[in-house]
Amino acid sequence: MNLALRPAAQAALAAAVLTLAGCASPTLHETPPTQPAPPPTSAAAVAGEIVARSDRLLIYVPVAGESLRGIAGRLLGGEDRDWQIAAANGGVAKVDAGQPLIVPLKPLNPTGVHAGSYQTVPILCYHRIGTTGGKMAVSPANFAAQMEWLVRNDYRVLRLSQLTGYLEGREPLPPKSVVVTFDDGYESVYRFAYPVLRKLGLPATMFVYTDFVGAGDAVSWAQLAEMQGSGLMDVQSHSKSHRNLIERAAGENDERYRRNLDQETAGPRDQLEQKLGGQVRHYAYPYGDANEQVLDTLTRQKYTLAVTVNPGGNAFFAQPLMLRRTMIFGDHDLEAFKARLQTSRRIGQTP
Repeated sequence: MNLALRPAAQAALAAAVLTLAGCASPTLHETPPTQPAPPPTSAAAVAGEIVARSDRLLIYVPVAGESLRGIAGRLLGGEDRDWQIAAANGGVAKVDAGQPLIVPLKPLNPTGVHAGSYQTVPILCYHRIGTTGGKMAVSPANFAAQMEWLVRNDYRVLRLSQLTGYLEGREPLPPKSVVVTFDDGYESVYRFAYPVLRKLGLPATMFVYTDFVGAGDAVSWAQLAEMQGSGLMDVQSHSKSHRNLIERAAGENDERYRRNLDQETAGPRDQLEQKLGGQVRHYAYPYGDANEQVLDTLTRQKYTLAVTVNPGGNAFFAQPLMLRRTMIFGDHDLEAFKARLQTSRRIGQTP
């Protein structure tokens, strides 16, 4: 068996061997009885050999026909964790038969902090998809080009919920992670954006304010149910009426303001859950504005993530109820779109 390493993976494998030795791991070709066995594979499945293992990582020698996604699916429980194997092996892009691979069993860098920089995750915000609607409208062609560019350039479009473990410092995210969101609930998202997402297999979140659903140029409840039922679009709350939550109406005293905040947070949550069946725990602030009382209300109403329209990426230490979000406008060409994908920041750099 040829165990020659790619140059990029030599240092990583040397560190892994030291880790295995330091953890009193078994000798080659042994699997410790206290460790769970790899998930069973079918007789027809292509599988290489585990040659060393500890509680933190294993060394795996693949055979011809294997892929990073297949190895991740079998050994890590999900094909979408292939990037963790790639990162642990110097950024390797493909599997070579006989070339040992480090397979991390526990997160190697859950916070995304590196020498001189740290990871940030951009959350993109769209409104209308179409040719009418002013600056807030992104043409169908531009939206499709943007999503296709992400796929071609190895960005990982994540569900918003996947940020939870990252923000708690326990789950790493792919280095080029991005989240796609839509605000308000325009029917044009169903007509133009949803088919693109479905074609490319990309998840997204649609924040709707429930008073708007079914009115004017908004999506219908049936369209929301279809999108959520696809498993790609997660429908979440953008308030009940889209009022600015930090501005009080004339004569709105403290008690009335508190009750109205409850209506704008608990009301849409309950209605969305009743009509669509999913769990609503994410919130987009109308106009991106929040104050301490709004934050306290969201916490009391069991929301776990909330987004503003303050631009930039989100590091692991971002406030979960004040996540940054970058607006994508109709006059942004592809170069302007690329410039808004902030996936890392130098340490000491001002946001």
